[in-house]
Amino acid sequence: MGIYDREYFRQPARRDSFARVPALSLTMWLIVINVAMFFIELLSGQTMAARGYIVREGGQIIPIPMSFIKYWMHFSAYTVVDLHQIWRFITFQFLHDGFAHIAFNMFALYMFGPMIESYLGRKRFLAFYLICGAAGGAAYILLWQMHILVSSPFIPLVGASAGIFGVLIAAAMVAPNATIMLLFPPIPMQLRTFAWVLIAIAVFTVFTAGHNAGGEAAHLGGAAMGAALMSNPSVLNIFDPSTWKRRRYS
Repeated sequence: MGIYDREYFRQPARRDSFARVPALSLTMWLIVINVAMFFIELLSGQTMAARGYIVREGGQIIPIPMSFIKYWMHFSAYTVVDLHQIWRFITFQFLHDGFAHIAFNMFALYMFGPMIESYLGRKRFLAFYLICGAAGGAAYILLWQMHILVSSPFIPLVGASAGIFGVLIAAAMVAPNATIMLLFPPIPMQLRTFAWVLIAIAVFTVFTAGHNAGGEAAHLGGAAMGAALMSNPSVLNIFDPSTWKRRRYS
């Protein structure tokens, strides 16, 4: 995706950061941290996880080789529901499964992150991003508990895309008529339309048990939370102490 219609930049202040990433912005730091984690995990190599981590498929017990980092940071129904390892709602957002996975996620964050960071402010944007990511994990668990997701509770969930879906939905709410150019196929599309297309794909994949249904379930959770927070962004003020002082003296 690339910028196609520059009319967006003539919109009011705080909506002029579409695909412009200042070197010290939070968006850039998130990209750097994600890329660093990807290469650290890549260099750490895969080992047979401790305590016989397994997935059951057709009654067969299959060991899963994974890095030590992924073992302690990934998200799954088993680790969260059975082992109560709540930290995984955050840590899984900084892991990726392959170069294409991280490349597409970071490109989307690069495109849409600056807009929402400018709109919300640095601290509120960080809270927004992590909460949307955690909501992706919550949606995964909810749909799994409802037996809509039919998969082993041991299947790992990793990736920043739930948080990024929240950012995308926020961008579509801030600038719905902004036009982007898709990469595949190379056609222009309004941002609002693009968001609805991705949501429709996610819903279809989840309810037809398609490829990466678990990941798409997380996308829906991130999107829903993104829409909810952008509908009432003042709830994020608790994460920005500067707003407390303004509220106290207003």
